[in-house]
Amino acid sequence: MSFAQQAQAQQQPYLCEIGLQGGCGYYVGDAAAHIFMNPREAYGAHFRYKFTKRWAIQAKFSGQRITGHMYTMDGKKLDPMWVNQLFSVDAMAEFNFFRFGSANKYDKTIRPYTPYIFLGIGMTYSKQVFGYVPLGIGFKWKFHDWCGLNIAWQHNIYMSDGLEGQKELDNKYQLNGWNWMNCDLTGMLTVGIVFEFARSPKACRICNAD
Repeated sequence: MSFAQQAQAQQQPYLCEIGLQGGCGYYVGDAAAHIFMNPREAYGAHFRYKFTKRWAIQAKFSGQRITGHMYTMDGKKLDPMWVNQLFSVDAMAEFNFFRFGSANKYDKTIRPYTPYIFLGIGMTYSKQVFGYVPLGIGFKWKFHDWCGLNIAWQHNIYMSDGLEGQKELDNKYQLNGWNWMNCDLTGMLTVGIVFEFARSPKACRICNAD
């Protein structure tokens, strides 16, 4: 293989990516009024397929714990805290603000870093199944041709007010069924490492020659 052909092969981008992430998660609902009020560990793994240097889809599995104080009906906080484990699966579309990829001296518009946004659908299991809409922002950085780092802040807007799994807290104010703003919310701030594989096909037949 000639030097020119080797250079061409090295420029072929990877189409697929797997990764692991970890960080802290939180819950906002009847027992927690603010984000990061009772932070707990969050973790996950994902698969990403890149259609272009701007667009990708991501399938993700994640787990996190949520917790909060018990309250009486008149709003008095009780000392015992409840803890609930969530396991979630979601699918999201991503948009990169910059054309993202390995540094390329032939295309100066490609950058090894980019902020990005994402939106999708998901389902959580915790004693029962809940649907939600995942959305958020993140930052990607390729420090090597086939691996890099991701930082993501994801919010999950649920279609339910029952994540607590506590009868005293579920639908506490009798607003379910008509007030979607009363639904629970979870989120996580994570840092992860990613590994890329499956280079895209070469652009021309002559590049396949030995």
